[in-house]
Amino acid sequence: MMGKPVIILLTVMMLGACSTYQSMPLNDRPATLDEIPHLTVDVKQLPLPELPAHPFAPSNRGLDITDVAILAVVNNPDLKAARNDVAIAHAQAFSASLLPDPQLAMSADFNRNPDSTSTRGYSIGPSYDFGSLLTHSTLRAAADAESRKTDLTLLWQEWQVVAQARLLFIKLTQGDKLAQLLRQHRDFFAQRYRHHSEALARGLITADTATTAFASLQDIDKQINDLERQNNQSRHDLNALLGLAPGVDVPLYGTAVLPPLDAGGIAEMLSHIAQRRPDLLALQYGYAAQDERYRAAIIAQFPAMTIGLTRTRDTANLSSQGFNVSLSLPVFNRNRGNIAIEKATRQKLYDDYRQRIDVARSDIDRILSTQSIDRRQMAEVDASVRQLESQKQNLLSAFVARSVDELMLSTIDTALLAKQTEQLALQQMALEQRVALQSLLGGELPVQLQGNQ
Repeated sequence: MMGKPVIILLTVMMLGACSTYQSMPLNDRPATLDEIPHLTVDVKQLPLPELPAHPFAPSNRGLDITDVAILAVVNNPDLKAARNDVAIAHAQAFSASLLPDPQLAMSADFNRNPDSTSTRGYSIGPSYDFGSLLTHSTLRAAADAESRKTDLTLLWQEWQVVAQARLLFIKLTQGDKLAQLLRQHRDFFAQRYRHHSEALARGLITADTATTAFASLQDIDKQINDLERQNNQSRHDLNALLGLAPGVDVPLYGTAVLPPLDAGGIAEMLSHIAQRRPDLLALQYGYAAQDERYRAAIIAQFPAMTIGLTRTRDTANLSSQGFNVSLSLPVFNRNRGNIAIEKATRQKLYDDYRQRIDVARSDIDRILSTQSIDRRQMAEVDASVRQLESQKQNLLSAFVARSVDELMLSTIDTALLAKQTEQLALQQMALEQRVALQSLLGGELPVQLQGNQ
């Protein structure tokens, strides 16, 4: 008589512990923001390595390079999707930590020709797969390592978003400098073209001379148009990276700087790069997870065993109780296929890690060497710009005194524009390399103190 209440109570308890379904209908509303959000961000929680104190408080002046990086980490759509993958990995680790449920088998027998001495037969007994306990700890350790790997992969992806945000900031701010430079020189070429057009109309110059001035003006107009298209693409890329609607204006403030690097500090960072970079740490955890799966495959070659208890009563009203043991016989399979797969996969991850270490060191060395070349070229270009600016001033004075013609002044201005454009391109290249180096080394770059320069 006590059996039914116990069964009902157990059923109610099991149903109470079950999860319930919650609907989440899709919607087609844009996920991007229509304005730059007002955020209160704790920079200590951001994945910006060695970031100095920098509260996210955009002023009316706009966003500086660090503000852009912070907003990108907080609101980037790809990172939001990646964080969902992290949640799935944590859920999988939680699932691996759970022990398997026991089994309960029940059956009933009915006598088709009953008499006064017969009764209904039944069999009931719980059982448990003890073989699953052998691999539980290793599979749980593999899931935990995989979960940690996903966290580090997300951190590395956040670092890449930070780098992309900084690169776009550099590209846009350098583009604004180039646009300003081109407009200044265009004013000169436009004025020269007007003078030549008037002189041609009065018959003072030939058509060839006027055509040369027109071609110079057309060339600089083409440069301005090409730059405008590039800046338009970069601004749309920046809005997409920041999770903002395409039409949102993102004012930028400030510029990136190029302080001299501390070679000793960089060498120190490079010496323990495997403990700094999230992608390398993620590979280490991925290898640890695979090593545990390989260990679990070896353990799984041993016979799987299920033990259960039984209580039965046949239709002749004879009751009995006992136990049952189920044991697999490792004769043909012996889990050799899975062992071979897991072992080969571990070897692949081992080689991938070593290759990634070599590539990281090679990339860093390449950028450092390129930076040395850029510094030498920058010094040469800076000297050329100063020389051309001085020559232009002298020619302007001579032109006012009518000692030189306008063609010589135009020639020196064209040469100056080419060198100034090269100067800005070198600056942008060096800044972009600094961003790449920062991402590869994993932290703010050590720089020389002003007294040590």
